[in-house]
Amino acid sequence: MNGSYAIEVRGLRKSYGDVTVLKSVDFQVESGTMLALLGPNGAGKTTTVKIISTLLRADGGTATIHGHDIVTEPRAVRRIIGLTGQSTAVDGLLTGEENLVMMGQLFGLGGRAAKRRAAELLEQFDLVDAGRRQAKTYSGGMRRRLDLAVSLINKPPVLFLDEPTTGLDPTSRMAMWDTIRALMAGGTTVLLTTQYLEEADQLADRIVVINDGLVAAEGTADELKRRVGSERVELTFAAPDLAMAHALYDGERIDDNTISVPVGGVEDVRRLLNRAAETNIQVSKVALHQPTLDDVFRSLTTPTLGGVK
Repeated sequence: MNGSYAIEVRGLRKSYGDVTVLKSVDFQVESGTMLALLGPNGAGKTTTVKIISTLLRADGGTATIHGHDIVTEPRAVRRIIGLTGQSTAVDGLLTGEENLVMMGQLFGLGGRAAKRRAAELLEQFDLVDAGRRQAKTYSGGMRRRLDLAVSLINKPPVLFLDEPTTGLDPTSRMAMWDTIRALMAGGTTVLLTTQYLEEADQLADRIVVINDGLVAAEGTADELKRRVGSERVELTFAAPDLAMAHALYDGERIDDNTISVPVGGVEDVRRLLNRAAETNIQVSKVALHQPTLDDVFRSLTTPTLGGVK
């Protein structure tokens, strides 16, 4: 496997009884970048994270973290990764500081070293004032920040974030984004799973879409958006002009008043409007629609009901 990758996954397979979750999944993550793993519920995103973080055994395939094999070198892998799962893993009866110190000691830090590291993380995540309060008194955003802080106790170069902002309000979610960006700026490699497509669009260097146990697409957000088509302009017409407008424009009918026409830029939009003016068709509204990750997601994935994550 290529040592230049922080994470490299080849042919990963996993079944639960008769249900095959991962048929053959491949991807690589370069050091210091973020890869977002997208897919419908049941696509196997969480299963993938559990496997490559050594929490679950694969049925086949290989994976390495900074060159360490997850099967033959699990202890070496665990020393260099951090994991924040979908639900908070902190002990609500302990204070924030106590949670961090306990985790530090589990990683082999002495008492003083664990307290120093706890203090650093409380400062980094703006939890100093809450550090001596029981974690059960924290807001959802504070608990998620503490959970992320716990996963960083050993200063891991690779971080797995499994839907880290689920349940957070928009303000707390954006604050978490800022925290993640800061970690990436410091050189941390991140593998993110998320149900918020805007999150992947905003944060990820590259995106992998998993569907039906296979990688359906991979690329940057812009590359994936280009796959689903060009920009489209939506033209809304006044009622008396509808029949003529629908005959004049070869576009997709959105509703009784609006059609959608593919365009290649501003010049195409101008030509469409000029054509309307030349034929005395009244355009009451113009809206330019660019492909989004939502469009990519809908075009590449099959919705699932229940199933394994």
